[in-house]
Amino acid sequence: MKNFIFLLLILSACTTGTKKKIQSNEWVSIFNGKNLDGWTPKISGDSSGVNTLNCFRVEDGILKVSYDQYNNKFNNRYGHLFYNEKLSKYKLRVEYRFVGELLPDAQTFCYRNSGVMVHSQSAESMGVDQYWPVSLETQLLGSTDSVKQRTANLCTPGTTIWYNGKFTTDHIIPSTSKYYYGNEWVNIEIIVDGSKSISHVLEGDTVLTCSMPQIGGNLLPENYPVPTGTVLDSGFIALQAEGQPIEFRKVELMKLDK
Repeated sequence: MKNFIFLLLILSACTTGTKKKIQSNEWVSIFNGKNLDGWTPKISGDSSGVNTLNCFRVEDGILKVSYDQYNNKFNNRYGHLFYNEKLSKYKLRVEYRFVGELLPDAQTFCYRNSGVMVHSQSAESMGVDQYWPVSLETQLLGSTDSVKQRTANLCTPGTTIWYNGKFTTDHIIPSTSKYYYGNEWVNIEIIVDGSKSISHVLEGDTVLTCSMPQIGGNLLPENYPVPTGTVLDSGFIALQAEGQPIEFRKVELMKLDK
């Protein structure tokens, strides 16, 4: 009997705290609202896992990109926060808003600019000084009365895609979204079907679709170990930090059936 009870205690210890498996076709929050568990930061100038000057943080249930410890200097410390599971076919739903001001020395293209990277290389495989992971970036952009920027464009750091009936090396593919102003929350859905298609959806409206992402094109790191022309069927998700404070109050994932 004692041996039986001891065995039960061991089994209980092994199962306690086990991460809930995400089932297909159900929405699950992959941000717990408390901390960065399940995510890995990678900021240019530091190795993966180093959250430089507490750039990524959780406060009051909000995942924040904050620069209040940067002494008002960005110094090209582009950052990304990687979800730790490699994915292929899924829907990702993100709710974001821009807050605060762009750091003075950040590039002007970073104004009200962030992004969600999909089919990305891992945080650990990035070079210490690498600015952006090889990936497809769903741009998150905001507008003001003087600066008009459509959100949900596609950027292609180190990749090319099939768009409008041909392969293109254009670095930015514009969406057809409307403009979003001020500090309003914006809800965007990214639908990823392996290499077959990537779609950006806002308020039920598909504003951009592309397919057949491959390694190549602009901003591909020198001596990148994956050959040019390799089709990307899977990769990691990452949230971007480019010198502009931004907040995320929803990061939800739905895995799709094979």
